[in-house]
Amino acid sequence: MSSQISQQYASRATHDTHINSVRAQKRLGLVHGTPCYTPVKGFTDPGVPARTYQYSNDGRLFAYALPTSVKIFHAESATLVQELNIPNTVELNFSPRGTYLSTWERPVKLEDGSQHKNLRVFSVSTGQELIAFSQKSQENWDIQYTVSESHAVRLVAQEIQVFRPAEWSKGIIDKLRVENAAMVSVSPGLNPSIAAFVAEKKGAPASVKIYGLLALSPTPTSAKTFFKADRTQIKWNDLGTQALIITQTEVDNSNMSYYGETSLYLLSAAGNFDCRVTLDKEGPIHDVAWSPNSKEFGVVYGYMPAKAMLFDSRVRTLHDFGSSPINTISFNPQGRLLLLAGFGNLAGKIDLFDRRTLTKLCTIDAPNTSHCSWSPCGQFLLTAVLSPRLRVDNGIKVWHCSGPLVHVQPIDELYQAGWRPTPVDQVPAFPPTIPQAPPPSESVLNVVGANGGKPASAKPAGAYRPPGLRGSATPTIFKREDEGGTPTRTAGTGNGHGANGTPTRSGYGRGSGTPLGTNGVNGGRRYVPGAPSRTPSTGNAGGAGSGAGATTAGAAGETAGEKKRKKKDAKKAKAAAAGNGDISSGVVTPNGGGEEATATKPSIDLSGSARPSIDVTNGSTTGRAVGPATPVTPKESVESVDMPAKKIRNLNKKLKAIDELKEKAKRGDRLEATQLKKIEGEADIRKELDALVLLAGGGGGMAAVAA
Repeated sequence: MSSQISQQYASRATHDTHINSVRAQKRLGLVHGTPCYTPVKGFTDPGVPARTYQYSNDGRLFAYALPTSVKIFHAESATLVQELNIPNTVELNFSPRGTYLSTWERPVKLEDGSQHKNLRVFSVSTGQELIAFSQKSQENWDIQYTVSESHAVRLVAQEIQVFRPAEWSKGIIDKLRVENAAMVSVSPGLNPSIAAFVAEKKGAPASVKIYGLLALSPTPTSAKTFFKADRTQIKWNDLGTQALIITQTEVDNSNMSYYGETSLYLLSAAGNFDCRVTLDKEGPIHDVAWSPNSKEFGVVYGYMPAKAMLFDSRVRTLHDFGSSPINTISFNPQGRLLLLAGFGNLAGKIDLFDRRTLTKLCTIDAPNTSHCSWSPCGQFLLTAVLSPRLRVDNGIKVWHCSGPLVHVQPIDELYQAGWRPTPVDQVPAFPPTIPQAPPPSESVLNVVGANGGKPASAKPAGAYRPPGLRGSATPTIFKREDEGGTPTRTAGTGNGHGANGTPTRSGYGRGSGTPLGTNGVNGGRRYVPGAPSRTPSTGNAGGAGSGAGATTAGAAGETAGEKKRKKKDAKKAKAAAAGNGDISSGVVTPNGGGEEATATKPSIDLSGSARPSIDVTNGSTTGRAVGPATPVTPKESVESVDMPAKKIRNLNKKLKAIDELKEKAKRGDRLEATQLKKIEGEADIRKELDALVLLAGGGGGMAAVAA
C-alpha cells in the first residue's frame, strides 16, 4: 500500500513513563503511517532533549538539533548522513532541494569583540561550513532560496543581497537597496520574484514592491501602496504569479479590535493586476490559504462567528460557506478537500468539504488542538495537542477524511509533530470519489472502545443555566446567530455598529440607542427570564384625622443620579427635623416657649418594593380637624425646614463669637481691627435676629431655638 511508503510522522517530546522498568525521560521518534503505525526501524532515540527537528521539502532528509550537535538522517531508512558538532542550535532548515542546511543560534558577545556569526550554512553531503552571517533576530532568520537553488536572498539593513549557492565563496553577486524595507519574500516557481515590504513612516504610506530576481533592477514590476500597515504577511501561490498581502496595524484606532486592523490585497508579479480584497463582514482576517492549483484562495474573516469565502484569481466570489466559529482554512495537497476549523481559544471543531461539489463531508471534534496538517496523500489529518500551550492531554490523533479516528498516540509533554513531506507527483492521485476509512488501529480500540472507528461522543456540557431555567428550551437571545439565535444589530445601521459606535459582532455585542425589544438587549432594563417583574408600589393613603400621609412610590425608570439626589435630600430633611425642633401645624416653637407642641416626626416608609419616600404629617395642638395630609416632596420639606433655621443659627454663632471677643478685651488681650469691627456690628445682628424670630413666630411658619 502506498501509504506505507509515503506516510511517516515524527514527534518530539519530553516523556516520563516506565517501559520494561527503564525510565525514559526524553524521546524523539519516527513512526510509520497507515496502516501499521510502527516505529521506523534503525532510528534510535537520542536520549537527550531535542530542541527542534526538520524535514527537507522533498522528505528525503530528516535533521534534529541536540544541545551539543546536529544530526542529519535519511528519513526512509533512518541512517545517519552527517553529524555537525555545533552546540546550542535553536533553529535549522533545509534548502528546497536538500543540498544545504542552515542553522541559527542565539547571538552572544565574543571575547575579542568581533561579531558572532550565528547563522551558518552547511553542505549536507560533506558537512562543511560554506558561509556564515550575523543574524540577531530570530524572526525571518533563514536565507531564502529559489526553487532551483540558483539564487539565495537575504535582507540586511534595507539592502537586498543576492548570492549564488553554488559559489558561496564569491559572496554577494547582486544587491538592491530598498529604503525602509522591513521584510522580503522570494516567490516559488521557475521565474522567481522578490516582494519587499516597506512600512509606514512619517506619514508616508506603506507599500509592497515586486522585483524580478533574475534581472534585478530598481524599477519594480509591480507595486501597491496602502495605509494602516505596520507589518505584513506575504503568501505566494505555488506558481509564483500572484501574492496575497495581509497587512496589520499594531493598534486599532477605532478600538474595535485588541489586535489591530487587518486588510487583504492581491498583487500580480507581472504588474497586470492588483486590488484590495473587499470583505462583507467587519472584523479581523483570521486566515488565508491558496489552493494548490494557484487559481483560487479562501479567506476566513470577521468577528465571531467568522465567515469563510472562496475567491478566484480575479477576486470574484466563488462560494460563501456561511458563518461559524472558525479561524483556520486549509486545502489538502491535491486541492480536492477543504478544511475549515476553529482552533486556539475555539472549540476545535473541524468541517471538511469536497471542493468539487462544495458539500460538507463530515465534522470532526478535536478539542484543544495546537497543530493540524494534511498527510501527503490528502486522505488523512494529523491533529496534535502540544506543550507548553497545554501540558495535559498531549498526544497525536490521525483522522480519515471521511471522519473516523484511525490512530491515537498519547505522549506526555509533546512539543512538535508533523508528517514527512512527499512531493504530490510521487503519491497516487486522489480518488474520484471519497475513499472509505481503513480500520482503526488497536490504539483507538483501546482508548475509545470498539465504536465503528469513531470515538464515543460525549454529551456537550453547554453553558451554565440556573436551576430555575433547567429543563426548558434555550431562549433565542442566548443562542449564537449561527445556531438560530436572534441577530442583535442596531436598527438603522448597516455596518454592524450600534448607536454608540461599538460593533455588534453579528450577535455578540450590545448596541445602544434602540428601544427595548422582546429580547431585552438594546437599551432599557434587561429582561431576565424567570425574574419577578418590577411594578411600582404605593403606600396607604391616610384618612381624615388619621395623621397618616400617602406614600409616593419612586418611578421604576429613575436614573442613578435621580435616586442618589433623592436619597441625599431625604437624609437632610431627617437631620433638620431631629436637630431644629418638633414640627407641629407648620410652627416650630422655641425651647421654653408657652405651649408644648405635639407633632409627628417625618417617617420613612420602607414597606413597598419601590424606593422609600418621606411622609411628613401635620399635627394639631388646638384640636382643630386635620384633613388628609398632602404628601410633601423631599425638596420642598428641606427648603421649608432648613432656610430660616440656618439663618438663626448663623446669627447665634456670630453673637457667641462676639461674646468671646468681649471676654478677651476684658482680659486685656489686644484685638485686631477686624475683630473690633465684629463687636461694633453686634447691635445690627441682634436686631436682625429679633426680626427673624418675630417673623417666624407671627407668620405661623417656623420658630427657631434661640441660644
